[in-house]
Amino acid sequence: MAASQFLFATGIENSNPTIQNGRLRVDELEKCGHYKLWQKDFDLVQELGIEFLRYGPPLHTTWTGPGKYDWSFADETFQDLHRRNIVPIVDLCHFGVPDWLGNFQNPDFPRLFAEYAGAFARRFPWVQLYTPVNEMYVCAEFSALYGWWNEQLASDQAFVTALKYIVKANVLAMHAILEVRPDALFIQSESSEYFHAANPAAIKPAELLNAKRFLSLDLNYGRRVDSDMYEYLMDSGMTREEYHFFLDNNLKHRCIMGNDYYQTNEHRVRADGSTTASGEIFGYHTITTQYYERYRLPVMHTETNLWQGPLGDEAVNWLWKEWANVLRVRNDGVPIVGFTWYSLTDQVDWDTALRENNGTINPLGLYDLNRNIRPVGEAYKKLVSQWRQVLPAQSMCLQVPVIMPQECGEPWAQKKQAAARKAERDPSAAPANAPLESAH
Repeated sequence: MAASQFLFATGIENSNPTIQNGRLRVDELEKCGHYKLWQKDFDLVQELGIEFLRYGPPLHTTWTGPGKYDWSFADETFQDLHRRNIVPIVDLCHFGVPDWLGNFQNPDFPRLFAEYAGAFARRFPWVQLYTPVNEMYVCAEFSALYGWWNEQLASDQAFVTALKYIVKANVLAMHAILEVRPDALFIQSESSEYFHAANPAAIKPAELLNAKRFLSLDLNYGRRVDSDMYEYLMDSGMTREEYHFFLDNNLKHRCIMGNDYYQTNEHRVRADGSTTASGEIFGYHTITTQYYERYRLPVMHTETNLWQGPLGDEAVNWLWKEWANVLRVRNDGVPIVGFTWYSLTDQVDWDTALRENNGTINPLGLYDLNRNIRPVGEAYKKLVSQWRQVLPAQSMCLQVPVIMPQECGEPWAQKKQAAARKAERDPSAAPANAPLESAH
């Protein structure tokens, strides 16, 4: 079992959407130098004392066609993670798909992506933790509502189309992975948002946006949406049959709800429904508590960061603020199992949400792009060493049952997988394990 009680993590940024009507691929692994420096990057993870890494192979070069894969880079990197006994939280789709697949309007995406997920799980059977599709809501929003990435559409119809295919792909991928690794656990990484009404006339638009922010997780976890959102989905092209797929196929009992929180996650809403950034008003504790009360799942803080500003301590202060919020959530009785500073190194062009190819370095990482540690990296290393034995929700009983990579083949680990497979296939317990229906 993992030595740490708590899943302290970082991530290697692997976004790869297309922009300029599909002519340009924004490959963050390339921009941040990971293809050349991946061994050094894994060294840095170990230097920090971190055992958990949000990481995934580049989808657009690994998945070369239906049922066709180029595993060369994944084989090298994942073999090295296994050797180091670092637990990857495998991020299979991060904001982009291969050119041959088109974009998130493609109705074949869910089925084909599930095949890819199953193929990955068969190739790397020691991998247990997955984020099949990263930030499903943001991916659909930026691609099909704001018109920034991939299909670059801007309509409710396009947004709902992207969302239903993205979430269905996530659900089918979880099923495909469980066929191979029956004790797999799925950590959603989803943006946690809140919308504040700027004036009384903005209350209704803000209420609608505060309902809409839950759509990806409602569908993923098989939770009935409220009546406003049901009408919105139906009016925007979802069919009743498509809606019922999510109610009937969820795997909520295999999930950890990952909440991402940045200063940009809270918004001020005007009377016409348009929004502007509000900065941090409620903060991670309040908003995560709202999400927990809705879904009643173990929680992980799966992304946060802040620019290292002119004083050099802005990111350090934000780290301590987020960690204080994590402890507050935990002390209120919410089972919170992990924390992530995202990402390991600085990023490139996120100041324009990857819409422009300027090569602007964003000083958000634990290390800069020369792989020199930043003050927040030193602070995080210290935090991990001091707090690594913290218990999720103050109970030994509520630990995540993680099998370390090098223990996957042990007889006791094989027994656990066999027991998980048996439990998954026992239909008699299904009604009791299903999500509770909420009255709306």
